[in-house]
Amino acid sequence: MRRNGLTAQLLHSAEEQREAIVSLCAELVAAPSVNPDGDTRAVADVVSRALNAREICSRQEHLVPSMPSVVAEIDSGRPGPHLVLNVHLDTMPPGDESTWTQPVWELTRTDGRLYGLGMGNMKGAVAAMITAAALLSEHRDSWCGRITFTAVSDEVVFGDNGAAYLLREHPDLLGDALICGEGPGFRRLALGEKGVLWVAVTADGPAGHSSAVQRGHSASARIAQAVAQIDDLTGLTGSLPPELAAMATSGDDPDPGLVLTANVGTVSAGTFVGQMATAATAEVDLRLPPGITAEDALALVESTVKDIESVRVRRLKGWDANWTAPEAPLTRAWNVASRAVIDAPPTYAIRLPASDASRWRRQGVQALCYGPQPTWSAGIDDYADEDEVVRCAALYALTAVEYLRAP
Repeated sequence: MRRNGLTAQLLHSAEEQREAIVSLCAELVAAPSVNPDGDTRAVADVVSRALNAREICSRQEHLVPSMPSVVAEIDSGRPGPHLVLNVHLDTMPPGDESTWTQPVWELTRTDGRLYGLGMGNMKGAVAAMITAAALLSEHRDSWCGRITFTAVSDEVVFGDNGAAYLLREHPDLLGDALICGEGPGFRRLALGEKGVLWVAVTADGPAGHSSAVQRGHSASARIAQAVAQIDDLTGLTGSLPPELAAMATSGDDPDPGLVLTANVGTVSAGTFVGQMATAATAEVDLRLPPGITAEDALALVESTVKDIESVRVRRLKGWDANWTAPEAPLTRAWNVASRAVIDAPPTYAIRLPASDASRWRRQGVQALCYGPQPTWSAGIDDYADEDEVVRCAALYALTAVEYLRAP
């Protein structure tokens, strides 16, 4: 995008609203929305008020009353594509709050960073995208088609009460393209995301007093063996499809986006230390790179534990890795915007966690992920760089204008 009048104006407007963006981030962080239990009522109200203050009408929709999502429509009044701007409102739990060096539930602005739970994932992106929506509403004479802003609940646990509910109730929300505020970290543009496979692994064993146990026969011993062998699957690598071959990197370490991970999230067994465990269960979260499908991964897990007596594997949920091509219209539009904002093309990546963008891609919709999250995933002392939050507002707005530009 050339530095024409509109480009310069949008860049200037995003910078001019820096203080308003920081203030909005503070309101968002102060509205707890940890999932589970995923109560997004307070933060949804913050978003609704922010949109209303910027003269954008919105509505809240919910399947579960405590998990509302916010939807707003901006129409140019002219025919054209339908672009969806997507963020989520819920956050991961803070973990052990005593390990935080910054307040968890309030925004701290220091050394160019904005700290607070959810700033990286993804309340910084929420503020940036609300700002972008307002800029696009002000300049709707410069683009065609329409834009839908969706700030959804129940994302961080792959729940059914946010984007899944909206898409089921309003199929038109699929649109033609989607920009998601999830950050792959390190200022990279995620063309795609790893797939997911959740499995439950169970084991049985004989009953009896602990003094009668035989090596490897209790349910807990069998599940432990299964867990250790499944853990060894971490590190397997996938492969890039031909359309993403340009993303290949050289070096000794494999691209994390191409590495399978197998996280044993829960393990339970037995009822009392003095009795042999007769039943045991483990739940495993596998993140699947391109080149390893959910079906492939399920077969790997089953093969890994097949020789352990009584161990069974049950699929809980899953989907394959998906991606948008570098030559897709939305990707080309982002490339133009990136050159205008940071004077460089984007660096492409495959996201390690999953996001709601994968729901749109599975329906054939081109979708990109970019946000101010600075690292692979959020954690203790969650933060976003203040400058990057402002840049995101400009990138979202300029990409939308380029994608929806009037002929």
